[in-house]
Amino acid sequence: MIQAKEQLLAALGDALAEIAPGAAVEPAFENPKQAAHGDLACTLAMQLARPLKQNPRALAQALIAALQARPAAQQWVESMEIAGPGFINIRLKPAARQQVVAQVLAEAGHFGVRPDNGRKVMVEFVSANPTGPLHVGHGRQGALGDALCNLYATQGWQVHREFYYNDAGVQIGTLATSTQCRLNGLKPGDAGWPESAYNGEYIADIADAFRQQATVRADDREYTASGDPADLDSIRQFAVAYLRHEQDLDLRAFGVRFDHYYLESGLYSSGRVAEAVQKLVDAGKTFEDGGALWLRSTDYGDDKDRVMRKSDGTFTYFVPDVAYHIHKWQRGFDKVVNVQGSDHHGTIARVRAGLQAAGVGIPAGFPDYVLHKMVTVMKGGEEVKISKRAGSYVTLRDLIDWTSRDAVRFFLISRKADTEFIFDVDLALQANDENPVFYVQYAHARICSVLAKYAEEHRGDVSAAALAAADLSGLVAPTEVALMNKLAEYPEMLGRAAADLAPHDVAFYLRDVASAYHSYYAAVRFLDGDAAAMPARMALLQATAQVLRNALAVLGVSAPSKM
Repeated sequence: MIQAKEQLLAALGDALAEIAPGAAVEPAFENPKQAAHGDLACTLAMQLARPLKQNPRALAQALIAALQARPAAQQWVESMEIAGPGFINIRLKPAARQQVVAQVLAEAGHFGVRPDNGRKVMVEFVSANPTGPLHVGHGRQGALGDALCNLYATQGWQVHREFYYNDAGVQIGTLATSTQCRLNGLKPGDAGWPESAYNGEYIADIADAFRQQATVRADDREYTASGDPADLDSIRQFAVAYLRHEQDLDLRAFGVRFDHYYLESGLYSSGRVAEAVQKLVDAGKTFEDGGALWLRSTDYGDDKDRVMRKSDGTFTYFVPDVAYHIHKWQRGFDKVVNVQGSDHHGTIARVRAGLQAAGVGIPAGFPDYVLHKMVTVMKGGEEVKISKRAGSYVTLRDLIDWTSRDAVRFFLISRKADTEFIFDVDLALQANDENPVFYVQYAHARICSVLAKYAEEHRGDVSAAALAAADLSGLVAPTEVALMNKLAEYPEMLGRAAADLAPHDVAFYLRDVASAYHSYYAAVRFLDGDAAAMPARMALLQATAQVLRNALAVLGVSAPSKM
């Protein structure tokens, strides 16, 4: 159907040029809202009626006549009819739907993947300061960000994954003093334990390793502890490296990797913050008031002007963000996506205002944001709020240990990012249709089982090369047509999901494919009956398994052959 649709779209463009040369409309097909209306719909006649001052049904008839004269329509179209005020409903020949099976088998893991478009995209996600274990919110960011990266890769983008964190701020200072208190024999609840200190057991682990003069290695740093409880700077550096290493372990367990780690402190030491501020001053977009330096962010749609430099000489937190994003642009990323918690919503307007005011050529609306809401964890019918390891929240590692990487990734992507989500641990462990990741993975495993039995009992070759030669003309049953139509949607679904920053669309699609397959499985006895029909059915099953694998890979979820 994909090849047929592409050829028909080109034919529609030619037909449009014939009956309305120079018309300011683009040839396009829509998917009918009801399957009974056909496979494709066209509304061009209604769009052209007013500018051409013609009856839309008469225009529709002219379009149909022009289309019917073209080879693509003769090859792929079974019928065309006019409905309502001028809709054109198109029904395709069975061969148009069946060809998707051969296309999937031929392209395999590349089905749905577009060629390199020569453009670079950066996705910044997780970006957790190293002050404690990664929590479930970081997990949602990890799942969303990694899936977005995979989506962009399918659309031909050169993808760069970046992790941004602060290694020298107030929170890092609190981490160092908390560890020093542990080294001095204090613990939470003791007299002298700071109220602002971190209380998790991980602080004691850092202190023990520091005392032993351990060396820790993270993906972006390495440090050996001095072992001296009075050496606060060494404690700080060691604690940061220790927790960065812990983050790396959690992210590897989650199947997430990064290309680069970017330090907020580097923005200051490199002079990029000072340069960004000077650009804003030189552009006349700042003013002094009350001893502070302000940005005229209201010039760019913000609800009020924002303080950049406080009266004590320190910068507010959005200023390094502006400097960071100028550097992203300077590094050649013409598209940037930030995956962050919804508490960052207030920073969007001021960061974008700062980037516009800097006058460095950055387009309006840069960068894009995906903001996610909170995750509530339920276990045993009750909300889980505390992790012994973290002290005050459920960690990403807790979720992985309680369920699995696949379950956590699929669940955290299965809803729109801007909706609150309840992660039900008990549901994630169920082996039934109510568990969405099981439902999808079981469809793949079921297909693998049928293919294996076919190879064993009928000595059939189930390789893609062999099945690609099967005669597909017999695939006309309603459940077969529904499944083939769903497979044909995959490339367009990927494109929409990437354009809309919506990886949850892939999870929805997977459930639809699994549902279509399970319905097919219930309706057809694949290995009994007409032996001549088996190769085509095995080809459809192999194509379905391939699309399931491709889509699951976008989400970073495995496709088991047995369950």
